Amino acid sequence: MTLTPLPAFDDNYLWLLDDGREALVVDPGDAAPVAAALDARGLTLAGILLTHHHGDHVGGVDALRPRLAGPVFGPLHEPMPEPLQRLRGGDIVELLGLQFTVLDVPGHTAGHIAYFAAEAGREGPLLFCGDTLFSAGCGRLFEGTAAQMHASLRSLAALPPETRVCCAHEYTLSNLRFARAVDPDNAALAAYAAWCEAERAAGRPTLPARMGQEVLINPFLRCEQAPLRDAARRHAPSTLAAAPEPVDVFATLREWKNGFR
Repeated sequence: MTLTPLPAFDDNYLWLLDDGREALVVDPGDAAPVAAALDARGLTLAGILLTHHHGDHVGGVDALRPRLAGPVFGPLHEPMPEPLQRLRGGDIVELLGLQFTVLDVPGHTAGHIAYFAAEAGREGPLLFCGDTLFSAGCGRLFEGTAAQMHASLRSLAALPPETRVCCAHEYTLSNLRFARAVDPDNAALAAYAAWCEAERAAGRPTLPARMGQEVLINPFLRCEQAPLRDAARRHAPSTLAAAPEPVDVFATLREWKNGFR
């Protein structure tokens, strides 16, 4: 299997997975880079996976339908380009000989889903998480609650550490600036930031990330840990209790990140 992040718009990645003959694409907000990759490699488009309804994730679906030789899958409870097969957490999608388990991950949007393939070749499991989890960060809360997003992130953090985390945006360097501001003594975070800066300077993506790395460096996956709890309390001493619950730490960090420059 070949996994390819196709750049689109300013900072999106449309994920293409192919076996040399057939391909699936995740969140094709723009049809043009997908069509170009299919043509360049002589691939048949066997399916489309959609995580949520935002236009930069679904805008290219209809333009790709004439060359689509399989189904479109998307979340049960969100407005989607019809026709498609609607999914909820626990459903199984079979494409390219892989089984993807659907995960409910509300927060960024109310009905956001993700796709996890536990057996996806020698390079490790695959997670297509849309805008729920980013490397060193997480999505904004446009429709869901802090409690929903916190629970969604906890469920993703429990996936195997070798999981390849296929986020939908190249937000890593921006996220790392915030992460280092709130967690300045984290040696793993400093090392990862140096690696990511070198990758971007060389014109390479920082993604996919690895879940084992994210649980060490991503502040939004570590809200129960003392460094993040203490940073949140310093930032919002009047609103957080002396021993705040992890979800309250998450809510504070997410609000802090919203205004961070």
